[in-house]
Formats: sequence, C-alpha cells, structure tokens
Amino acid sequence: MNIVRWCLSLFSIALAMPAFTPKKTTPAPHTTAAVPAPRASEVIVAAAADLKFAMDSIVAVFSTQNPSITIKPVYGSSGSFFEQINNGAPFDLFFSADADYPKKLKEAGKTLSDVKLYATGHLVLWSKTLDPAREQMNTLLDNAVKKIAIANPAHAPYGRHAEESLRYYNLYDKIKDKLVIGENIAQTAQYAQSGAADVGIIALSLALSPTMKQAGGKYWLIPPASHKPLEQGYVLLPHAKGNTGAEQFAAFIGTPTVTSILKSFGFGQP
Repeated sequence: MNIVRWCLSLFSIALAMPAFTPKKTTPAPHTTAAVPAPRASEVIVAAAADLKFAMDSIVAVFSTQNPSITIKPVYGSSGSFFEQINNGAPFDLFFSADADYPKKLKEAGKTLSDVKLYATGHLVLWSKTLDPAREQMNTLLDNAVKKIAIANPAHAPYGRHAEESLRYYNLYDKIKDKLVIGENIAQTAQYAQSGAADVGIIALSLALSPTMKQAGGKYWLIPPASHKPLEQGYVLLPHAKGNTGAEQFAAFIGTPTVTSILKSFGFGQP
C-alpha cells in the first residue's frame, strides 16, 4: 500500500511540472559593416603665410557658393607645416609656397592626390620710410637702414629665396648683421610695417594687401632672375579622406575665379 501511495505521489508531481520544450536558437541576422557618411562640413587648410589675404578672399567666394562647407585656413611657414604634417597633424589640404614640400609628402606616400601648382610668388623690397625703387638693392646699404627683415631661411621659402637674392647681388655678407628674422613671411611684413625693421624683403602678395597699403609704404620688385622660381603647390592630405568638402575646395582652386583673385594679389601663373 505504501508503495502504491509513493508511486501515485510521483505521478502527481510529474503532472504538476511544466512540460520541457527545447529552446530554439535563432540564427543571427546578416549584418553589413556601416559605411561612414562623407564629411563635408569642415575643411582645415594649412596655407603658406603669403596666401593670407588671397586665401581669405578665395574662402569668402567659395563659402558664398557652398554655405554648408566651412573652410578654416591656418597660416604659417611652409617648412613648419611640412614637419607638422609629417608628424600626423590633422590638415585636409596643404598650400605651400615651395612646391617641393608637398612633392616630398607625395613621395613618402602621405598625400591623397598629386601635387598641383597654383601660382608663382614674387619678392619685393618694402619700406615705410624709404623708396626702394630709387636705389633698388642698394637701398639695403643706405646708412638710414639699421634693420632688414627677412623670413627664416630655415623653413620659410621666401626667406630662403631672399637670401639667394642677397648673395646674387653680393650683399649678404655686407648686411647680415642688420637682419631681423621673422618666423614666416607674414611676421616679416609686420616687422617692416610696424617700424621694427627699416626695410623688409617680403612677398608681393603681402605688399599688395590692404594692411600694407594702409601703412603707406613703397616697394620695388626684386628681379626673379636673382633667385630660384617660387613655384607654389597644393595637395590633398590623408585626413581629407571621405571629406567631400575638401575635394570640392581643391577643385575650386583650379577655376578662373581663383586665378583672378591670385593675380590681383600679384601671384603669377605656374
């Protein structure tokens, strides 16, 4: 009897327990890796200091035509930018006063595009108090000239070419003690404009800028034969990958509109 009761108890427990059904496994849905949306809102441009006023004008026109794209130029010496880009600085485009810098980046595999020439630059003697056109390069030997500003030849193309011109005219050794070195060509122009230097060897593009015109100075174009050509070039950088705004701005540089703006600031065609 006890055995019967025990069996009935087990049967009752079994009925009370929920039926077990194996859990079905649902295969994971097939997924595709997300493709980043193209970046087109902001473009960071490393630009040689001689482009300051011309580039500001170029950006203004481009921004009017492409209001959804913000162009942010940063100005400095081409050599310094070259070093920064080599070390991974996040610029989208590089505009160099010496096309050799972007060419070296291209050779090192650190560009997205080929190097394109956009202009040639010109050197001038600029003075707030003297008329360089009268004595031309001999202006630098005038007793009234105590300080002469040039950009740093170590990393500024205009400084390097200024030194070439001084040596071409056999003047470098005679005036080297008068030299005041600017970090870039824009700072060099500022030295001449402010009176910190009596004469500056600067870019024609800066001599033609509103700021220098308002200072009331005069300039004389240094013969291009006295130095190597100032061929200037630009290139898209790896940081611009997927940035459609950077591609659009790079394409805009080759338009007649930009050529006209560059010409108005004294740049020659490449």
